[in-house]
Amino acid sequence: MSTSKVTAARPAPKKGGRRKLTLPVVLLIIAGGLALVSIVRLISGADDITSVGQVAGALELAVPIGLAGLGGLWAERAGVVNIGLEGMMILGTWFGAWAGFQWGPWMGVLFGILGGCLGGLLHAVITVTFGVNHIVSGVAINILAVGVTRYLSNFAFDGVKGGSSKQSPRIDPIDKITIPGLSDWLRDIQQHHWFLVSDIAGVLGGLVTGLSLLTLLALLLIPATWWVLWRTSFGLRLRSCGESPVAAETLGVNVYKYKYIAVTISGGLAGLGGAFLAIVATGIYQEGQTGGRGYIGLAAMIFGNWMPGGMALGAGLFGFTDSLKLRGGAENVHAMLLLLAILLVIAVFWQLYKKKYVAAVISAAVSALLFTWYLLTDQVPSQFVDAAPYVTTLLVLSLSAQRLRMPKANGVPYRKGEGK
Repeated sequence: MSTSKVTAARPAPKKGGRRKLTLPVVLLIIAGGLALVSIVRLISGADDITSVGQVAGALELAVPIGLAGLGGLWAERAGVVNIGLEGMMILGTWFGAWAGFQWGPWMGVLFGILGGCLGGLLHAVITVTFGVNHIVSGVAINILAVGVTRYLSNFAFDGVKGGSSKQSPRIDPIDKITIPGLSDWLRDIQQHHWFLVSDIAGVLGGLVTGLSLLTLLALLLIPATWWVLWRTSFGLRLRSCGESPVAAETLGVNVYKYKYIAVTISGGLAGLGGAFLAIVATGIYQEGQTGGRGYIGLAAMIFGNWMPGGMALGAGLFGFTDSLKLRGGAENVHAMLLLLAILLVIAVFWQLYKKKYVAAVISAAVSALLFTWYLLTDQVPSQFVDAAPYVTTLLVLSLSAQRLRMPKANGVPYRKGEGK
């Protein structure tokens, strides 16, 4: 039976179901968010929270997380849980640095992708062919990646000038783009600290100042993923493997093949994120430099409801809070207390509208605590500054948990021939 028949099976829209956000509504939400941040900036005096440097730093910190999340999305849309993203990122950092310091940064990018693909292929063999539990396989790959890279470093980097058993020699940087004239003009507007106008200028300035070519490539992969998975027959077949592999098999889809492709691409994207860390973010490989970003990328994917755009927002949120920690530290994170408190007040009114009274009371209580904390202090403890990105990620995930829906067959064991 032809696989083209898959396209004919379109479920009728459910009455009363959640409506999709249109582009004007999304733009309105973004504008409202910027206005709220601008109000917080004016009240707190933390002018750096929307500066050009803050936005550029947030983008650089968000890219490796976003690539890991994008990798997780490919795998899980095909029905394979990929906890091994962290290990695949580690392989990407090592192979990217190993090739990068010898043959240049772009060869490092290529080898970083190949290193991640090896991890993804191994995960596919273990889970798809041998049917091992996906979580067990992913954890094993994470552990294996740490051991393998440490072993290889002893041979590849130790004794080389600038290298050691735990780090590589310095890697030549990838070219960066700054749009002359426009970048300086936007920075000047941002430094006037006008309401909303300066914040918009800061955001746009961060996107046109010191933008690495690899960052640009990573950003383009987000709409490319959406187009491939949601606008092509290949993507439809791949997603059908994550929703109902048995039904897909009865329609002639080679489920094993699509799962293998998806998980290998997943590993390659995570490996690219690792190569970005080694080549763009630091210019050197260091043991342990992924810092759990593979797991955070998985959290960003879940926050985004297994969609590329939502995943990008989740990665951007973590990158933004992480950049706040690095730029201005306690002062910037202190301003975020006020922002979170105001957001929770908005959540209270929304929950009351939805008649979720218990959730509204909890949100109101937490908001009151945050307002009190903000008013009684001038800065937050250094320990909280370090934990702020992770706390923010957990808070957002907990608030968005009720609207999430993962692919129906995600993580479900499948054996070839079940549909016959």
